[in-house]
Amino acid sequence: MFKPRLPFRKKMGSVIYVMFLLATMIGIVGLVVLLAQVLAEGAPWLNWNFLNSYPSRHPEEAGLKSALWGSVWLMGLTAAFAIPIGVGAAIYLEEYAVQSRLTGFIEINLSNLAGVPSIVYGLLGLTLFVQWMFSGERVLLAGAMTMALLVMPIVILASREAIRAVPDTYRQAGYALGAEKWQVVKGIVLPQALPGILTGTILAMSRALGEAAPVIAISALVYLTFVPAHPLEQFTVLPIQIFNWTSRPQDEFRGIAAAGIVVLLVVLLTMNAVAIILRDRYQVRSDT
Repeated sequence: MFKPRLPFRKKMGSVIYVMFLLATMIGIVGLVVLLAQVLAEGAPWLNWNFLNSYPSRHPEEAGLKSALWGSVWLMGLTAAFAIPIGVGAAIYLEEYAVQSRLTGFIEINLSNLAGVPSIVYGLLGLTLFVQWMFSGERVLLAGAMTMALLVMPIVILASREAIRAVPDTYRQAGYALGAEKWQVVKGIVLPQALPGILTGTILAMSRALGEAAPVIAISALVYLTFVPAHPLEQFTVLPIQIFNWTSRPQDEFRGIAAAGIVVLLVVLLTMNAVAIILRDRYQVRSDT
């Protein structure tokens, strides 16, 4: 016989609510304290000279120009590799591929690849791209290919979810009007899935921007006094530069590293804001 025990269930509900609230508040308070400390230490070093100067052994002359532009180069090239291939693979798997053992094998491995530690991709990139493809040259193109491998499973999974969310009745309506397969995909499915594809892609690129392990594995330089002019030049990136500053013995470099973290956070938050704006804008268009 069912016993409601309402007073006990209400008390348990209140206890669970307080536990979840405390867990959330601990995370938020920890993040706020960390951000406040970083801002307090890094704010005195944030100025135009810091953004427009190259690394130096002297704290008052150190800057992150080469690392900032290296990150911009790396993200641009990574996007050029990862987005077309990732979105194309998602379209094939969702719209064209016939369900078979091979398709199931690919889907399972895509999910597994999304959870592989980033250092594994770095070691793969060191062997495949740096040592074999570019004969030991640690160039931007090798780094971009490595980062593309890292984010491509995320781009594929996010794009597949966005395409899968498009109602099948939309496709049937296109076929009923005499449209071909590609016309339905191009004219109906992709415009509807675009907000989700853009959001997933930009968030994947944000992850690539903040990753340090793969670029450490392919040994991106930390002391670079020039901005790369083409994809076959050497490079460094913001996470590597920040890591290098934190290992310096002088106390001033702690503040410079904090300033670098602030710049990296601003870039990451800007990319996330762009993802939200694009999602909202294209969501409105696809709904009209």
